[in-house]
Amino acid sequence: MNRFLLCTTLFISTLLTAQNIKSPSEFLGYELGTEFTRHYEVVDYYEYLAKVAKDRVQLTEYGQTNERRPLLLAYVSSAANISNLETIREEHLKSTEGSGNASKAIVWLSYNVHGNESVSTEASMQTIYELLTSKSSYLENTVVIMDPCINPDGRDRYSNWYNQYKNTPHQIDPNSKEHHEGWWSGRSNHYMFDLNRDWAWLTQAESQQRIKFYNKWMPHVHVDFHEQGVNNPYYFAPAAEPYHEVITNFQRDFQVTIGKNHAKYFDANGWFYFTKEIFDLFYPSYGDTYPTYNGAIGMTYEQGGSGRAGLGITTRIGDTLTLKDRIAHHHTTGLSTVEVAANNAGKLNTEFKKFYQRKNYKYKSYVLNGDSDKINALAKLLSHHEIEFGKGNNGTVKGFNYKTKTSGSLKMNENSLVVSTNQKKGTMVKVLFEPNAKLSDSLTYDITAWSLPYAYGLDAIASTTEISKTKFEPTSAQNSNLNKDTYAYVTDWNSMEDARFLGNLLKKGIKVRTSYSPFTLEGKSFKRGSLIITKADNQNHKDFIGTLQKVLQENSSIHLTSVETGFVDSGKDFGSSSVQMIKPSKVAVLSGAPTSTLRFGEIWHFFEQQLHYPVTILDTDYFKNVDLDNYDALILPGGWYGDFFNEDQLKKLKEWVSNGGNLIAMGGAIKAIDGEKGFSIKMKKVEKDSTDTNPMPHENWQRERVKNAITGAIFKVKVDNTHPLAYGYDQEYFTLKLGNDAYDYLENGNAVYLESNTKPVSGFAGSDAQKKIGKSLVFGVESYGSGNVIYMVDNPLFRGFWENGKLFFANALFMLN
Repeated sequence: MNRFLLCTTLFISTLLTAQNIKSPSEFLGYELGTEFTRHYEVVDYYEYLAKVAKDRVQLTEYGQTNERRPLLLAYVSSAANISNLETIREEHLKSTEGSGNASKAIVWLSYNVHGNESVSTEASMQTIYELLTSKSSYLENTVVIMDPCINPDGRDRYSNWYNQYKNTPHQIDPNSKEHHEGWWSGRSNHYMFDLNRDWAWLTQAESQQRIKFYNKWMPHVHVDFHEQGVNNPYYFAPAAEPYHEVITNFQRDFQVTIGKNHAKYFDANGWFYFTKEIFDLFYPSYGDTYPTYNGAIGMTYEQGGSGRAGLGITTRIGDTLTLKDRIAHHHTTGLSTVEVAANNAGKLNTEFKKFYQRKNYKYKSYVLNGDSDKINALAKLLSHHEIEFGKGNNGTVKGFNYKTKTSGSLKMNENSLVVSTNQKKGTMVKVLFEPNAKLSDSLTYDITAWSLPYAYGLDAIASTTEISKTKFEPTSAQNSNLNKDTYAYVTDWNSMEDARFLGNLLKKGIKVRTSYSPFTLEGKSFKRGSLIITKADNQNHKDFIGTLQKVLQENSSIHLTSVETGFVDSGKDFGSSSVQMIKPSKVAVLSGAPTSTLRFGEIWHFFEQQLHYPVTILDTDYFKNVDLDNYDALILPGGWYGDFFNEDQLKKLKEWVSNGGNLIAMGGAIKAIDGEKGFSIKMKKVEKDSTDTNPMPHENWQRERVKNAITGAIFKVKVDNTHPLAYGYDQEYFTLKLGNDAYDYLENGNAVYLESNTKPVSGFAGSDAQKKIGKSLVFGVESYGSGNVIYMVDNPLFRGFWENGKLFFANALFMLN
């Protein structure tokens, strides 16, 4: 067949294919970009394509959201590749083991992780359509994996809101209602979590289900499609500094290659764009960094618009930005990405295999000791990421000590966890475990510290030698049949497993006491906060032993010690006033403006998905009409309260606390009730340096500003573990500080606090910020009448991943009766 005839045949074939497949506009019944497509309609279109082009599209439902919407992956490639898809996958994964002869480029395109950044899902439909028609040549040596909507719950929340409130026809005036979402925007998922910051921590159902399939494919290229402010032009790679030091030269260079290809198309259309600004590659839990640390070319693309833009809006310079414009831009970069990958399939495969060669990282092993529940929790996270780990052998390991930040040693035992960088996921291990990530630029987009030993509250050594290990088995308690004649059962209070156990007991009507003093009994020592379950307290429970046995089955890591007497060897007897009944707390949390959606969501998720304990949500719209006497505890999430609490509401709040209520004020909520307005806590004041009077050049203002910033840094703080708010903790704690808000010590009740040394152990804190936070409160309790005000300056529930902070929150609920 001559060249002309071949080209003609291919053209006719492509034309016939295009005629057989409906475009998104034809299928949906409206022109793409003139309406927001609801998620079920998007699913319908992808299912349609999988039916009419079943030789080139394979559709998989990889999970469901909290609101039961399907999560989909579409595999798109040539007919030959789709028929051989599993073989291609297996051959590709051999590259991570240093073998195989993979030849196909694997490109993963992720759309709509933020629900109200809704254009990308619309663009995905046009992109897959053209990959199957006019751009099908890209697929001969490329497999494209498309996730049309990572966050269906958030997307439908936005699209339904917009369809309800938009003008007809739509109004481009930025002041119109359709450009102003309410408090609960479509950005987050069901629990108001930001899914784009959950790739590493896997706290959310969407992330947990997606990572299983990501690990099955480990693509060469991953793109996360986003939107930014209305007045911003388009952003694409290469990314801004700081780049994490593990990112390879090839990964850096290929971002430039892709960016230049995008620029070619944008220049031809006269579209504006920017690169190398704002969006860096450092924090490991993004949709660009997480894939990068797993060998991919991970990139964020940002289109101007987001939830404000609607179907069209007037920008600052008087232009009209339409949904059609936004679709065109994301559609262009999506196709451009696949084009570059297709043209560089050989290079991508070669460099991907190189990425997985053994690397000579300084630390070869990380060894961790601590409470078995915390070890098990970390092991569970590592398993989700398919990171290999093992159990330590008896012996001593030397290296960098996380607690002292100096050389030290650690005695290993049968419960020690050992994680080596000499494994397939070795780079990810380094990033997640390194004591202090190297920061090339202090101007960053997110937090600068996250090291897992600090986050999980474990003793750790980073060793320059590889430590041998054996198979790890999660520890679980073995509780034999409980004796109904036992005087009492006692268990420790050290972890979230203990908090879940307590919450479960209280929900089932079993009475539990706690000891405010350490004690020894029958040869065993128990710390403050230990739980005591007596037969006498539960004699009226219709099935005390049976219920307790059932709760133990549901909380398998709990070990109960049965004791035959309440007469202790040392400490306070069980009848002492130092051994108090834990009251089943009826808890409410404030929601709605002025609380932060993210901060509220962390609390909501904590109760329903972590603690498994009931919580009532009170909205600010009707909060003033709520009888607070119905609740034992009220949580004020972080936010921007301003004058939300007027004089009458503050009076009501103070009366409720005085009558026995526990008020938990977090982050920004503290400012709403501080010493000038309600309670005694006072913002720390720092005198400005009067000698620093020289004017600052305008170009330096950002760098000057970071002197007063803390971008998610870890600090070692002191703990008064004799205080009920700090039961279960040692005398030191590592807190993740997210800003420079600082409060003076309380007169009493300083459970956790910073001393004068404020140099972070990990992450960035500006010099002025460090001065400000010296000798300041972290967590504390003010007694007020018969109740308490619990202040949480730092956020122990941040993004759901700071595991070691969560027991403070449980203490605030249960230990401050």
